[in-house]
Amino acid sequence: FSNDLEGRLALAKQSLTDEMRRLLADYRPPLEDYKVGGIPVDSEYIIFIIDTSGSMRSYAWDRVQQQIRETLEVYPTVKGIQVLNDDGQYMFRSYRNEWIPDTPEQRNAILERLEDWRAVSNSSPREGILAAIDTFYDPDKKISLYVYSDDFSAGAGQINAVVREVDRRNATDAEGEQRVMIHAVAFPVYYEVTGNELLTAADFAILMRALCLRNGGTFVALPSRRDI
Repeated sequence: FSNDLEGRLALAKQSLTDEMRRLLADYRPPLEDYKVGGIPVDSEYIIFIIDTSGSMRSYAWDRVQQQIRETLEVYPTVKGIQVLNDDGQYMFRSYRNEWIPDTPEQRNAILERLEDWRAVSNSSPREGILAAIDTFYDPDKKISLYVYSDDFSAGAGQINAVVREVDRRNATDAEGEQRVMIHAVAFPVYYEVTGNELLTAADFAILMRALCLRNGGTFVALPSRRDI
């Protein structure tokens, strides 16, 4: 079983197919200016997209809260914030389709709500990313998406399709740059719990690496607590 799993994982990690290479061929790294820890901080609006699945809630939630707190600290002031889960459900329904004002009180409310936020999740960031772009894309605004998850349940067969969907929706500006930047943080939940990396975890890394590269963002894979 172990050898079979290792072989399947190796195939998953090699699944940057010819089509994926073609999709990434025109990528150019973003400028290094205005970055903190490799993350561009020149956006005026930020959207958190959080996987609220059982695995994330059970094994990664303390780290999710820490990551969001640290990201907010990187942005001392923005013009608007929003929080969705991976299915595109809003943390605060009263702000559906609207920006949450950036105030100390609202930031505290987000962090407090995050402690016990439970929403239906299918462990796929596709719906949340597309909902965020469709709803908040504005050629006059610089927006950053931050995606937090541990796997991509839709599987490797959907990776190219999601990349193409985002390409169509996240149109470029006059300088050829996307107005919505996509960043992602991968949590090593399955490795910490089982000692193995499931294919869906590898699929998430492959998908978000491609999306981050093509949309001016940064992909971060957190180390396992076992390795710290």
